[in-house]
Amino acid sequence: MASGAIRVGVIGCGFYAQNHLHAWKDLANEGAVLAAVCDVDAGKAEAAGRAFDVPFYTDAAALLAVERLDAVDIVTRHDTHRALCELAIAKGVATIVQKPFAPTWEDCVAIVEAADKAGVWLAVHENFRFQTPMRHVRRVIDSGAIGTPSWARIMFRTGFDVYRTQPYFYDEERLAIADVGIHVLDLARFFLGEVERISCETQRRNPKVRAEDTATMLLRHRSGAASVVECTYEARRDPDPFPETLVEIEGDNGSIIVLPGSRMRVTSNGTTTEEGIGSPLRSWTSDRWHVAQEGAFVACRHFLDCLKRGVPAETSGSDNLRTYALVDAAYRAAEEHRAIVPTLWEGSASVASKGRRTQ
Repeated sequence: MASGAIRVGVIGCGFYAQNHLHAWKDLANEGAVLAAVCDVDAGKAEAAGRAFDVPFYTDAAALLAVERLDAVDIVTRHDTHRALCELAIAKGVATIVQKPFAPTWEDCVAIVEAADKAGVWLAVHENFRFQTPMRHVRRVIDSGAIGTPSWARIMFRTGFDVYRTQPYFYDEERLAIADVGIHVLDLARFFLGEVERISCETQRRNPKVRAEDTATMLLRHRSGAASVVECTYEARRDPDPFPETLVEIEGDNGSIIVLPGSRMRVTSNGTTTEEGIGSPLRSWTSDRWHVAQEGAFVACRHFLDCLKRGVPAETSGSDNLRTYALVDAAYRAAEEHRAIVPTLWEGSASVASKGRRTQ
């Protein structure tokens, strides 16, 4: 793709999409052009179009037929992702799709294979790894300050009322792991590498919720490292760290601990230091939500840079299949009460776990 301006259309103008819209607008001085918006809800489409001074549509096919776009950013319910991705890919338009990638493994693979066949750039907006505190953690790991990581605990535990802005959560068939667990599972990969097997215990602690609202997962990484990955919407903590992810990582030379309030404590060869790992508010972010909102901005900046340079994104479609495979394996592990080897996808064929018991 040319290194000039990248014209982006955003499909979906709901609650979380506002962060994407602001992100693309803020990236204008780096070559992004927010060219148009689309939502099946005419009121949301018009409100976003007027707020960001761009054309608005209620039909994605019309958007793609009329506008000259270099990329689309799909920020809609996951059950719409496959159809919208395939529509954009058929037009040869680079495609960014909000996590979770799609409702099923088969849908995710179909999207990746369609993009591969068409030679279209594809990325998943998996944004926790792009949050500034998490980039600082990775920086310390890469520096070698704690040696080789061998154990980690990654936690997203909150009692914040996520149902108020997303009431459809009450009726989801898959909830905590599919919605936020996917983020912390991706962080486990990001920090410790690929996963050999996963165990999982789920709980439904809120009787109003149809699916699991809590999950505790144990991962064995190919490196030999182990990680405990936790997510819940039913924690009762004061103060509640929402929407921060708390992390503990141990290596042979030290440790990293991410504390509430975006503080990081690093012990390296017997010396401990502590630093702030947050970042200043942007004009459209707010104190409580900032770490998550800015994660969306940094992810969009990364995608823009990759599009301009013509290289795959860190969270390309094929890479994100590895994270999605962990989600599927976690649900299966909870149902079957055993450790599961996640499915692998290699090119046009996927290699499924035989479901063997692991020691």
